[in-house]
Amino acid sequence: MDKIWLVFQREYLVRVRKKSFIVMTILGPLLMALVMIVPMGLMMMSDDTKTIQVLDESGLFADKFVSNEDFRYVPVPGPVEAAKTNYLASEDAGLLYIPQLDIDKPRGIQLFSQKSASMTVISALEKQVKQELEAIKFARSGIDQKVLDQIKANVDINTVNLSAEGEKSSNVGITSLAGFMGAFLIYLFIFIYGAQIMRGVIEEKTSRILEVMVSSVKPFQLMAGKIMGIAAVGLTQFLLWIVLTSAVYAGVSSVFKLDRFSEAKIGQTVQTMQTEKDAAQAQEIHEALRAVQNLNLPLLVGGFLFYFLGGYLLYGALFGAVGAAVDSETDSQQFMMPITIPLILAFIVAQTIIMKDPNGPVAFWMSMIPLTSPVVMMLRLPFGVPGWELALSMVLLMAGFVGTIWVAARIYRVGILMYGKKITYRELSKWMFYKG
Repeated sequence: MDKIWLVFQREYLVRVRKKSFIVMTILGPLLMALVMIVPMGLMMMSDDTKTIQVLDESGLFADKFVSNEDFRYVPVPGPVEAAKTNYLASEDAGLLYIPQLDIDKPRGIQLFSQKSASMTVISALEKQVKQELEAIKFARSGIDQKVLDQIKANVDINTVNLSAEGEKSSNVGITSLAGFMGAFLIYLFIFIYGAQIMRGVIEEKTSRILEVMVSSVKPFQLMAGKIMGIAAVGLTQFLLWIVLTSAVYAGVSSVFKLDRFSEAKIGQTVQTMQTEKDAAQAQEIHEALRAVQNLNLPLLVGGFLFYFLGGYLLYGALFGAVGAAVDSETDSQQFMMPITIPLILAFIVAQTIIMKDPNGPVAFWMSMIPLTSPVVMMLRLPFGVPGWELALSMVLLMAGFVGTIWVAARIYRVGILMYGKKITYRELSKWMFYKG
């Protein structure tokens, strides 16, 4: 155990003292903040209002096109050829030409543009024309549009989790986002730090350092210390990111006074809103904040740490075995694919099937299989998982880690001293039962 601890210390201290670790630990939260803030700032700074010239020969749409923050409509005179000539001399986004129309079968409407029009522009114009034609049909049929609008009903279903502890409001979007973020971070960290284990083993193997180290340290001790040392590096960086992100958020909150979006403040705002639309928007924010507060954060944080460490240790052992079996990263590709496919599959299925049915049979079995459970179970946790399922998943993950360590150690003890030989799967299977 002392030798494992020495290897652990060496792997940990060497990496945390690197400038790249310090720089990325500090810049990580700032870069993530920039990724979110810069696009929003660019959207606010840029003037996306598009000018659309409208030539209406039908006379049905006079004063019907109302300008907004996205589109500015400008009526132009005909004929169409002269309108096209004038449009070419302008810098407007397009020329909408509406000929004489049969409102039952509207045909011949065209959008002329100097550049290819985007789907957003076309969809907005189609929606505008469709609404006006429907209004005309309603008017001719003697149907009052206002009556129809009053008949329409907007229904919002609030989700509430009911348990022996009582009722807690929830929000599917917030719950899904919390689970997805945890699953994504585990998926990302396993790849990043698993690859570090593989590269470290390859570098030590090719530099022949391992030939000296194995004379005083057993291969299993070397592999275990390396895996746990790099795991501690990843966990340290993640915890520092949480601290720095919290500090950045606190600073931004004080500067921009984000406390006005607190639940109490929004609750008061809902009562004073003058329009139903504004009140509905404030109520949505209010419900979202309540859903965030009702998340079982201790369970989510504890589950994340367990599945992060369990998944990393399981895959880290396999990455270390691959590094010991090959002489370069190029040779490792043939062995990397079978290892990474379960992890990639879990992430893809998590976004498709499990998001739709987090308690279904696919979600259950994939959260039990050790190779997929770190990602899948992390996604399921915010939705609520029975205690026995969570306990069984954890036990199976630990058993999977022990089995993986055994397989990886058998490969590692032979592979670290093999040079200049192209390894096949058949050769790896022999190493697992090699008794030398």
